[in-house]
Amino acid sequence: MRTAIIGGGIAGLSAAYELARAGQKFVLYEASHRLGGIIETMRHKGFTVECGPDSWVTEKPWARDLAMELGLANEIISSNDHHRKTYIVQHGHLVPVPDGMRMMVPSDLESLLQSTLISEKAKQAYLQEPDRAAELKASALSENADESVASFVQRHFGPEVTETIAAPLLAGVFGGSIHHLSVRAVMPAFVKMEREHGSLIAALQAQAHASENGAIFTTLRHGLQTLVERILASLPPASVRLGTQVVQLSRKDPRWQLSTATGVDIFDTVIIATPSHVTRALLGPLDPAFDSFLAMDASSAIVIALAFAPEAAKSLRIPHGFGFLVPPQKAADTAAPSLLACTFVHQKFAHRAPEGAVLLRAFFGGETAPSLLHLSDEKIITLAHQQLSHLLGPLPGPSFTVVRRWPRSLPQYAVGHLMRITQLTERVHAFSGLHLIGNSYYGVGLPDLIRQGRETARQISR
Repeated sequence: MRTAIIGGGIAGLSAAYELARAGQKFVLYEASHRLGGIIETMRHKGFTVECGPDSWVTEKPWARDLAMELGLANEIISSNDHHRKTYIVQHGHLVPVPDGMRMMVPSDLESLLQSTLISEKAKQAYLQEPDRAAELKASALSENADESVASFVQRHFGPEVTETIAAPLLAGVFGGSIHHLSVRAVMPAFVKMEREHGSLIAALQAQAHASENGAIFTTLRHGLQTLVERILASLPPASVRLGTQVVQLSRKDPRWQLSTATGVDIFDTVIIATPSHVTRALLGPLDPAFDSFLAMDASSAIVIALAFAPEAAKSLRIPHGFGFLVPPQKAADTAAPSLLACTFVHQKFAHRAPEGAVLLRAFFGGETAPSLLHLSDEKIITLAHQQLSHLLGPLPGPSFTVVRRWPRSLPQYAVGHLMRITQLTERVHAFSGLHLIGNSYYGVGLPDLIRQGRETARQISR
């Protein structure tokens, strides 16, 4: 049994790792000259800078499990949750999100009532939500129905909470509009809460009594690229083909033929772990249905890291917390694209900056990002520096900067997404030996991608 893996991001790498453990033969094709996809860590002058994701959600176990298997137990660190506070930009100022919030749902109503982020009318909407439990439970989605995140939040807490809190929080994670994102696909836990309790506040309070208060985020001390490096070290060197793009995939029943610039090879099974538009180009010629099912929007992101050595950092007054979010803007609403968010990295995690230093990671995304992708690094840094100086106070020149562009890196799970993916899966099953994994289907975080890769490899091994 020979397996081809197309795509060397964390999903494809996880599949390769599992196949190697099972003694299966495989070839991993990666079009670029590095593995890991958007996972990339830069280590410079005592700073550890994540150029893509900086952590995973602790409550999902699959990334931690893999790190432990790879001998990285001593690398695993948690977020500094004693520093955990998030701000939202409002009228040019950073206003703290009330303590005890899980997304837009409060567990601490006293903190909520003292907040200046929302009006008295919005606070009343929060206070009344538990009393509307029966009504909300009756209005819950049926098993196969779907609605936008905006519609879901508005039913519970009204329009102000939807736009002031939910919109920037979701944009910070998915880079998209809550008016288009599917609530079933991106907030399944909250959909389940509504179905069981009606009131999200009541459900969260019930959960709080039954669960431990662990750190929300987990990462690796020397950066997430450590995970990629350790996986690569476990793979047979001859099984990895960097700088090799698969240009055509065809069916040679019962096997698969892959064509690259350097030749043709035959495989029994194929795992495609590429972005949806790349997968669509490979599978569209096999069946027009793939062309339809894989047509999905994806937003772009630009990451800008600004590192300030201890001497330069003395003049900075960074607020206590993890960072801030900016309410999404339409591209037509502003002459200068606005930042989407900024993380105070040196406060979120230990071992990210020298003592007394400051490390900021700013992000452009959403509808405004495409207009920036082709600008020079210098122009992007200048734009980010200006906006950060306006919100955080005058910033000195950084010791060094990093810019990374990730075009079409965040697939948008639009309303009806899970139904479309179910139909896509049914079509894939008609082609024996074909498997699709990646962030276009069932989750965008590292744990979900690792789970998909390893489960698919286990199916093949069985």
